[in-house]
Amino acid sequence: MEKSKFAQAVKLALEDKGKKKFKQSVELIMNFRGINFSKPENRLNIDVVLPKGKGKPQKVVVFAETTVALEAKNAGAEEVIDGPGIPKLVADHSRLKNLVKESEFLAQPSMMVLVGKNMGQALGAKGKLPKPIVGISTSEAIKQARSRVKISSKGKYLPVAQCLVGSEDMSPEDIVENIDSVYERVKAKVSEPSIKSVYVKLSMGKAVKVA
Repeated sequence: MEKSKFAQAVKLALEDKGKKKFKQSVELIMNFRGINFSKPENRLNIDVVLPKGKGKPQKVVVFAETTVALEAKNAGAEEVIDGPGIPKLVADHSRLKNLVKESEFLAQPSMMVLVGKNMGQALGAKGKLPKPIVGISTSEAIKQARSRVKISSKGKYLPVAQCLVGSEDMSPEDIVENIDSVYERVKAKVSEPSIKSVYVKLSMGKAVKVA
């Protein structure tokens, strides 16, 4: 799909922002046809690092020890949790709930089993299982986590997916770049003819159909 079509939808969506007491997110909604999402192989579970970022702060929590923990702290991770800190976090329900709601999670590979054993249910239910830090530096992993969004099949595998693609105070051009990145990743999974319709909307705005 041409970027100009995304640009027109973004323009119309932003015109509807009005005056809210908070910064609205810009969201992308995609509807599909001819795909049986009840089949595991068809389900969407795609991570995309938005090239222009989310347009708002994103907390990152890193499960790490020794050198990796130090690297994470130096790279600006909001929290670094070591092995003994995991059961303490699990026991602190209020803190855990807030972190799951607000944060993206990373883990050094050697801690993945420990995190999964203690927190797999709490994090997995919200789609927040940590990404292992593999193949890139800790600082780059944190940088990517701040801009990462997930596109996954919704509810009882309904033919629709939705994700954040920016915020209302970003430039329309940057929002379009983010939308295009998400669209291309989804298209590679399902093929373009299977994408029935695409909409752009603000958190409190009306959905604008991409022509």
